[in-house]
Amino acid sequence: MSLDWIYYAISWILLRWHGLWEAIGIPETPVLGTNWAWVLAIVFLVVTLRIILFPVFVKQIKSQRAMQALQPKVKLLQEKHKGDRETLQKEMMELYKVEKANPLMGCLPMFLQIPVFLGLFHVLRRLSPTNTQKTLYGWTVEQFDSATHASLFTAPLASKFRSTTEELALLGANGTAVKIVAGILVLIMMATTYLTSRQMILKTGWAEDPQQKMIQRLMLYGIPVSLLISGSLFPIGVVIYWVTNNLFSLAQQQWVLRKFPPPQMAKKAASTSGQSGSTSARSAGKGPQNPVQSGRTGGLFGRKRAAEPEPNSPVVDTKALAPKPGAKPVNPKKGARPANKPQG
Repeated sequence: MSLDWIYYAISWILLRWHGLWEAIGIPETPVLGTNWAWVLAIVFLVVTLRIILFPVFVKQIKSQRAMQALQPKVKLLQEKHKGDRETLQKEMMELYKVEKANPLMGCLPMFLQIPVFLGLFHVLRRLSPTNTQKTLYGWTVEQFDSATHASLFTAPLASKFRSTTEELALLGANGTAVKIVAGILVLIMMATTYLTSRQMILKTGWAEDPQQKMIQRLMLYGIPVSLLISGSLFPIGVVIYWVTNNLFSLAQQQWVLRKFPPPQMAKKAASTSGQSGSTSARSAGKGPQNPVQSGRTGGLFGRKRAAEPEPNSPVVDTKALAPKPGAKPVNPKKGARPANKPQG
């Protein structure tokens, strides 16, 4: 299957944004060693795609909520079919089908962005002074030459950490500057990738389903580690795209998780106002938890501490005072007088 339509689409969006920044007045010449019109074009390519994919992101959140709601049923199935993995998987798939929950929906936005990433990688990899097909995918010769020599802090956008000496010579780049800029960007890419996954897991919690938990661990640890190797092969322009996408994801997830909190977070927030009252009620049955009690522990329905009954209280726990079977009788203290002395 040809991916030319993706290359054309990526090129069209990228060139439209570059033209807009030029029209606004951002200079074509480098400022601080950076061609900001091309850098911003890549940044807003991410913004455009994330706006397009926002409905998919909302479906991802809803799917995760549905999976969370099913965790008690999943746990029951795991206990019921412990040791029978085949039956367990069959029952779980049937449960997902009945409840219309898709465990793979959580990864859908990432899967949809893979073609975009590959398309941008292909487009930027073509930026070379030796490339004779400059007008491919809707580019003009002037746009192609301008993008070929565009840079970020003197490091060409088409260069990468592992660029060869010949490639750097064709781009007119300094190898040390390229390695420094590319290395810093790769580290930022790894960190933001980890934080994006960690943010979601901390808010929603680890899944009970082993398959879901395995996917969570893969996204949290496996992907960032793999970027240490693969990131050195990405052009700097692609790394800019990835970092921007991660930062957008962090902000978007934070907004969604605040506006539509997970079930356990919503319950926690709803019970915060009555937490002190319920704590006092529990402590009344367990004895005093703190010698200094809050003023709100008193009130109606006997909410005073059970360890300090009223002196003349008629309520006596006879079971607790009764001697245990087989215990020796306890003599009264010296000097104590019987409660009812017989009359002489």
